[in-house]
Amino acid sequence: MPDMHARRRDRLRVAVAASDADAALITSLVNVRYLTGLASSDAALLLPADGPAVLATDFRYALTAQRECPDVELVTARMIDPALGQIAAGRGLRRLAFEAHDMTVERHQALAADGSLDLIPLGRAVEELRVTKDERELALLSRACAITGEVFDQVLPGIRAGMTERELATAIERAMAGAGADRPAFETIVASGPNGAIPHHAPGERAFERGDMITIDCGAQYRGYHADMTRTVVLGEPAGWQRDVHALVAAAQRAGIGAAVPGAAVAGVDAAARDVIAAAGQGERFSHGLGHGVGLEIHEAPMLGPAKPGKLSDRVPITVEPGVYLPGRGGVRIEDTLVVRSGAEFATARDLLTVTKTVTPGELVAL
Repeated sequence: MPDMHARRRDRLRVAVAASDADAALITSLVNVRYLTGLASSDAALLLPADGPAVLATDFRYALTAQRECPDVELVTARMIDPALGQIAAGRGLRRLAFEAHDMTVERHQALAADGSLDLIPLGRAVEELRVTKDERELALLSRACAITGEVFDQVLPGIRAGMTERELATAIERAMAGAGADRPAFETIVASGPNGAIPHHAPGERAFERGDMITIDCGAQYRGYHADMTRTVVLGEPAGWQRDVHALVAAAQRAGIGAAVPGAAVAGVDAAARDVIAAAGQGERFSHGLGHGVGLEIHEAPMLGPAKPGKLSDRVPITVEPGVYLPGRGGVRIEDTLVVRSGAEFATARDLLTVTKTVTPGELVAL
């Protein structure tokens, strides 16, 4: 998609010019992929404010870069930062904006060693461009969510007493490969019984028991785009307190979804859900942010939290994932991936990307 990537680079050139730099050196591999289409473990992009872009990678990706990125100048080098630095200096691009959040001190020192470049921070200019998705990106994200829902529906009937957390996590990740995912979007979380009180519990050898609440947080990656979904189910007939906690979290999620409209402050969206939990006397049991953006990374801007700055805008995918965690007893988290849309009622079928046939967000399913 050369035209699409060229348009993205043109948008970044505006930020480069605004920073009073001659060019930008993009070293974040995710950002290089966003701007060129090349997915690799070793690449960087030199983007002049005015002039052709230069992509550097090593020999392992050279042929792929030729195929996927025909609209940029390609350089094959073992040490890509110095190679692009020399090109920049040779073309009179002395003032070079770099990604300070990505570049290590060692790499920065090597780039600045000969004094030919004046290095200035670029900030998170590419990440800011990535917040708003185009329709192609949303379609890929939608497919990632669909795979996630299909896999969840597939494995749910197989959950049984005696199965371990690790066995279920492995079954989910294997099913993702069979359903067409590139790979899991992140390490699958399965937290059962008292482990459910740990939001990011690593699946272990604990075997499921009757009466356990089981929190499953999983997502597929599809063509680079990440899905994120969490459901909490019960093995056996739910106890009254389990129903109550699940209903509380489901109500908080509905409130957060309802507040997530274009122009809404991200802190206000967080507050809409958090206030529901606090009003029930469980505010101290919900200690993480309400959600986050998703795309080429599983966690990206915007971040939804009590003190987070910024507002939501059109075509921004986010998660809404409130939780209540009770030490020694278990926990509930419910999470869906959504797209903020202008000109339409939010949380319609086309905006709610995470879909499962078996378990809807507000339902506590007994297995």
